[in-house]
Amino acid sequence: EHAASLITQACLDENVLREQLVLHSDNGSPMRGATMLATLEKLGVVPSFSRPSVSDDNPYSEALFRTVKYHSTFPMLDKFATIIEARQWAERFVV
Repeated sequence: EHAASLITQACLDENVLREQLVLHSDNGSPMRGATMLATLEKLGVVPSFSRPSVSDDNPYSEALFRTVKYHSTFPMLDKFATIIEARQWAERFVV
């Protein structure tokens, strides 16, 4: 549900038109869940998935995840208190 909410808000914020966006992801259960797939279909976003058991289909995303995880300001031991706090951190990170 969180992933579906994120994609919905991103499409609204960026004025994404139907069939204008392809979302590539791994084969993880959050991205293959019924709620997520229904949201993508409703928004007109085309889902794209990595091949099963292939770890390097999306090396740039994986590199970004590692960069974020090891950034000095990323809360390693403590998690973000709220989704707003997480969004604010992410916004500062990408700016």
